[in-house]
Amino acid sequence: MSDSSELPLRLRWLAILSGHVDASLLATGGIHTALDAIKAVMAGAHAVQMVSALLKRGPDYLRLVRDDLVRWMSEHGYDSIQSMCGALSLARCPDPAAYERANYMQILQSWRMPAGW
Repeated sequence: MSDSSELPLRLRWLAILSGHVDASLLATGGIHTALDAIKAVMAGAHAVQMVSALLKRGPDYLRLVRDDLVRWMSEHGYDSIQSMCGALSLARCPDPAAYERANYMQILQSWRMPAGW
């Protein structure tokens, strides 16, 4: 079973691959809320998978996620999922080098030296 803490690594690679591969991208693992799904789509996912969230909360939870997604899209001026797809990808970034540096710094800050070093 996944949780939302697993999402950042997936978002990073979605954002890097979106617009650079001729394939549909699917986000799996770490998507438990509408905001998680929004982040994945905006990073470049064409679809998201929410198996753990639905197993934990039941199929009716999907209605809540859908309603939250529609509300967020309306509040932020998006009229379709397609218009959101890849909006925050590396391919659409005005300064790709800054994006890559920020991700590199985040990885360095989260890395822990293995025990015994």
